[in-house]
Amino acid sequence: MTDQILTLDRLAGQQEEGRLTFSQRVDYLKQHGAHSQSFSTLQPHMDYFDLPGVGYIAYMRKWGMTFVLSDPVAAPEHFELIIEQFHARHPNASYIQVSKPVVDILHRRYGLYGTQFGSESRIDLQKWSLKGKKKQTIRTAVNQAERNGVTVMERFSDDHTREISEAWIRTRKVKSNEIRFLIRPMEMDYRENERHFYAYENGKAVGFIYFDPIYRNNRIISYVPNISRANAAFRQGLFYTLMAHAMEVFQSEGVPYLDLGLIPLSLDKTAEPQEAKLLKKILHGLYARGNFLYNFKGLEFTKSRFRGESFKTYCCHQRVLPTLEFLAMLKLTRVV
Repeated sequence: MTDQILTLDRLAGQQEEGRLTFSQRVDYLKQHGAHSQSFSTLQPHMDYFDLPGVGYIAYMRKWGMTFVLSDPVAAPEHFELIIEQFHARHPNASYIQVSKPVVDILHRRYGLYGTQFGSESRIDLQKWSLKGKKKQTIRTAVNQAERNGVTVMERFSDDHTREISEAWIRTRKVKSNEIRFLIRPMEMDYRENERHFYAYENGKAVGFIYFDPIYRNNRIISYVPNISRANAAFRQGLFYTLMAHAMEVFQSEGVPYLDLGLIPLSLDKTAEPQEAKLLKKILHGLYARGNFLYNFKGLEFTKSRFRGESFKTYCCHQRVLPTLEFLAMLKLTRVV
């Protein structure tokens, strides 16, 4: 994998003054990549604001607007420093899927709104089990898969991956392209410590989940299922079966947590002082009536079955109603 990183650095050319090489960004990722989207900051077509000795901020641009993904990949005590320098260069940037400490800096220093964008959920694998009434949905799916002869294996080779993915996309509300930015693409140049689990029926792969590592202090502290696909014939339950198997493996390896990633528009009804109240009201309405765009309710239901500890994630924006910014972001992510 080291050879792969060096090759990517050579393709990128010599290091520019004040810029990190790809391998240096990987080093910061392994040291400070504790956000569920930290690994996704290395997806193709990202731009970077680098601060040598501190870390980096990853962003994309659309229609002349700048969109930051996740918290800075830096030590939390350096968030304010790197955000200050980034803001000086990109004063009109919007920040997507960031934590409350980042919201507090942007609101206090620059007056940005910090409105809840969704929720995330983390499972303590040391306490995880399939026991209990609240896990019945998962147990039922696992038992049905077992009766149908479905088995799960971890492997890294491509096993009908594209075939499964294209069939799966045809069943989705967003059919034209795979979503990017908020969900990193299935094919990444950098793939170190990805974990792939496949479900098989009669020897043929019928579904899979790609897990990305989450780091702290050069140690993997969690994984997050960023890419999941299933044969259209398995509309219910295959995700639960794959997840239950992977969680058992991670648990046996001593991995402390499993993160479930973004649950978009899963919002607390209580308004916080820095939130744009009108925007939040619109987002509540989109959750209630916007399932034709994206299966918000289905995703929330599925992830809620794991009974993890939920916490809020936010978007930070300049205007009280960032209509154009949200439309640009939807175009950027290929939702519309």
